Amino acid sequence: MRQSDFPILTEQVNGRPLVYLDNAATTQKPHAVLNAIVEAYSKWNANVHRGVHHLSQVATQKHEEARKTVAAFIHAQSEEEIIFTKGTTDSINMLAFSFGEAMLHEGDEIVISQLEHHSNIVPWQMLCERKKAVLKVIPLRDDLSLDIEAFKALLSERTRLVSVAHVSNLLGIVNPIEEIIAIAHEKGVPVCVDGAQSVPHLAVDVQQLDCDFLVFSAHKMYGPTGLGVLYGKKEWLNQLPPAEGGGEMIEHVRFEQTTYNVLPYKFEAGTPNFVGSYAFGKAIDYMESVGLDTIAAHEHQLTLYLEAQLAALPHVHVYAAGLRKAGAVSFNVYREDGGLIHPFDVGVLLDRQGVAVRTGHHCAEPLIDHLQVPGTVRASVALYNTQEDIDTFIAALKKAIMMLA
Repeated sequence: MRQSDFPILTEQVNGRPLVYLDNAATTQKPHAVLNAIVEAYSKWNANVHRGVHHLSQVATQKHEEARKTVAAFIHAQSEEEIIFTKGTTDSINMLAFSFGEAMLHEGDEIVISQLEHHSNIVPWQMLCERKKAVLKVIPLRDDLSLDIEAFKALLSERTRLVSVAHVSNLLGIVNPIEEIIAIAHEKGVPVCVDGAQSVPHLAVDVQQLDCDFLVFSAHKMYGPTGLGVLYGKKEWLNQLPPAEGGGEMIEHVRFEQTTYNVLPYKFEAGTPNFVGSYAFGKAIDYMESVGLDTIAAHEHQLTLYLEAQLAALPHVHVYAAGLRKAGAVSFNVYREDGGLIHPFDVGVLLDRQGVAVRTGHHCAEPLIDHLQVPGTVRASVALYNTQEDIDTFIAALKKAIMMLA
């Protein structure tokens, strides 16, 4: 599907046509995004906001139009609820600092899950250390899905926030985020959704979900690196203090006291990545030109096919097999005697055949520890992947297994 729109897919790796199945880490970029970056730097590169000259006015307009595009894409009530950041990690760190300063006290609790990426663990750990708060973790069932009954039991009068991934970056599992949000809201607890792995694959409507915060990255959505989004309900963002100080986020600065800017600018200190936001807007336009439902259906069929092909191979163990997934499948390969073939070795031999996958702990070490393995091999699809890509990957994997077994 539309492979010709992505120039890198014509590249060869080790003399073989590239088969790129590392999309959960980052996606490739279509001509529309690459051209947007060149256009911005070639035609209207100037610092945004406050500039009275033409280039600054154009840059500001492009930047703010991109904000409106993002808001519409996730169905936010207002573009004021869209904060541009450096990425998902930066968004969570910003929220952890800002929310923690305003809302957390000694003995309060933050709830996350055992499936989380390090970006949705470490900032909360650091916050709990600063505030002498408690980090609680939703455990997993035997099938690796979240234990919702245990989650209910974790919530208490001291719970101040729940932060959970919509889709596990390691397993690809789609968590029951609507149910999690509803349960937390019954207790009056706000919810942050890590959408890094869901917004690229699923139609996400923040008003329908009723999430209080949502974070995601442009580079996993065919957009540029170094740009992300922190969505927050306006009533929450108005309550929270800025996480960073500097230009742009101020109204007036005096040595005696500084007053802060209005939303969304009070959270956007310094020169924003206005070229990135413009290119991200073009990436969203591209996704919508293909059709979000079309993308979701295509990737769903590919994921099912990928998992079925892997499960059919002897001595290959697919994690969370049969659970609903979005784009990613993790597995490991074992020898006939039951010994694990290290995922790194599998990845290296696949690369020699032109197939790009991700190996290791995938920034989810607590989950890897739970699985009691040194890591996994993860194959992940995007809108430009095909069934032929999966077949090429499976053929390469069979050769790798023969060599390693």
